[in-house]
Amino acid sequence: MMRAGLTRERLIAAGAELADAVAFEQVTLSALARQFGVQVASLYSHLENSEALRVGIALVALDRLADRAAEAVAGRSGRDALVALGNAHRDFAHAHPGLFTAARMDLPPELAARSGGVRVAQMTRAMLRGYDLPEAEEVHAVRLLGSVFLGFATLERSGSFGHSGPDPGLSWQQGLSALDAMLRHWPTAS
Repeated sequence: MMRAGLTRERLIAAGAELADAVAFEQVTLSALARQFGVQVASLYSHLENSEALRVGIALVALDRLADRAAEAVAGRSGRDALVALGNAHRDFAHAHPGLFTAARMDLPPELAARSGGVRVAQMTRAMLRGYDLPEAEEVHAVRLLGSVFLGFATLERSGSFGHSGPDPGLSWQQGLSALDAMLRHWPTAS
C-alpha cells in the first residue's frame, strides 16, 4: 500500500531541498525516509534506488539553473548577456550549493539529452551569436565559458579565494571583462 502523499515528484523535491541543506552527497533514501517518518522500504514504490533519487535531483537542478539563466539573459545580447549568464551560474552556486553539485552529476546520455543542461548550452550558444563567432568555434567557446563559470564558483564556494584580497567579486567582474574581450577577438583554427 502506498503511503498517502508520497510521490516520486514529492520525494525528489524534498531530496533537492535536503541537498541544499546538508550537501548533495548526504542525500540518501534513508535520510529521506527519516524526513518523512517512514521506513526506507516504503520509498521503493516511488524510487527504484538511491541512484534514481540522485538522478532526479540532478535533473531538477539542471532545470532550475536553465530557468534562472533564461530569465537572466532574456532581452540581452553581447557583454550584457555574457555577464547575466555568468552571474546566473555564480548566483545559483551560492543560493543552491547542493543543487549546484547535483547539476554536475554524470547523467546517462539519454537523460542528459533531455535535461535542462541542453537548454543552458543552447542559451550559451545563442548568447555567443552576439559575438559573431564562426559556428564551428561555438562548441569550444561554450566549453570554455562553462569551465570558467563552474571553476570560479567551485573555488569560491570551497573558500579558496578567502585567504587574500581583493574581494572575489572584483575578480569575477574582471574575469567576465576578460571573457568578453576574448570572445570579441576569438582565435579561429587555421
